Amino acid sequence: MWVLDLVKPWVIYWEDLKKVYNYAKENKFAIPAINVIGSNSINAALEAAKEANSPIIIQFTYGWWQFNWSNALSPLDAQILGCVAWAKHIQTLAEKIWVVAIVHTDHANKKVLPRLDWLLEENKKYFKEKWRPLFSSHMLDLSVEPLKENIEISKKYFEEFNKLNIWLEVEIWITGWEEEWADTTSDTKKMYTSSEELAYAYEHLSSIWDNFTLAAMFGNVHWVYKPWNVKLRPEILDEAQKYIAKKYDTNENPVNYVFHGWSGSEEEKIKQAIDYWVIKMNVDTDTQWAFWEWVKNFVEENKDYLQGQIWNPEGEDMPNKKYYDPRKWLSKGQESMKNRVIKAFKDLNALNRN
Repeated sequence: MWVLDLVKPWVIYWEDLKKVYNYAKENKFAIPAINVIGSNSINAALEAAKEANSPIIIQFTYGWWQFNWSNALSPLDAQILGCVAWAKHIQTLAEKIWVVAIVHTDHANKKVLPRLDWLLEENKKYFKEKWRPLFSSHMLDLSVEPLKENIEISKKYFEEFNKLNIWLEVEIWITGWEEEWADTTSDTKKMYTSSEELAYAYEHLSSIWDNFTLAAMFGNVHWVYKPWNVKLRPEILDEAQKYIAKKYDTNENPVNYVFHGWSGSEEEKIKQAIDYWVIKMNVDTDTQWAFWEWVKNFVEENKDYLQGQIWNPEGEDMPNKKYYDPRKWLSKGQESMKNRVIKAFKDLNALNRN
């Protein structure tokens, strides 16, 4: 059995998403979740999924919403409309190029909740018209808040998401390093989630429904760091699975885990986390570098053709348009990012799952 025996190729939601996540757990692979900032990175991710012949998660952070502002609109309107526009962009392309895609928003902290409320309204409008939401899932990152508050707020949103067939992702304690809204490097104890804390989240969220994922912390770190600088302890995931299964008398491995913080993670630790039922792994820093690296190389290789519109080593009157045309160098970045995403599929044991 393959993914396309379970769902059809397009943006998937609700029970279809559950089928794919369960399939990932049963077959011990994780789906790469690619942070994107515009059409070039979206297209790179979709092209990679097409070549890898597997499902993909495409996600936006609130920082991307800010980046996508238009000066012709208020900041809030621009953020929401930009996010909605790209969700529709993915929906249009995924079905046409035969890709199973999951559309997700990432790291909505407490300050961003008013924007998430607006996205919730957009989901409602779309659901009323199409009988499906705009987004497959949304993440609430209230990890710097007290655990009880984190779960109380998450439950409130989860109840609303459920009405629209939207999944929820919740982070329990903090991903280390510098977040877009907070420096979390000072409290390393909160970089490791206990079984009791995960059980608390599981109990309260599962009282509503089972369509949620948990970003449990086992030393995870965002941004860039050298391998082995942070001590990843994936065994925390296994311990919590067993603890929750025993406490609530569930089937084995009841939790769907998310792994935050790829850059610098040891390959063996990634494999171990997948063995403990991580079914989604976020990729951002490495794909950013991949995009930039090929653009940088293009500029360095063609620097004599990029100093002005006219003049290059071939002559004083020779034009340089074919070098500085954005389509030329952006396509280089897009291809490089695509290749890095394909590598992520390989590293996550996710190639050829369709």
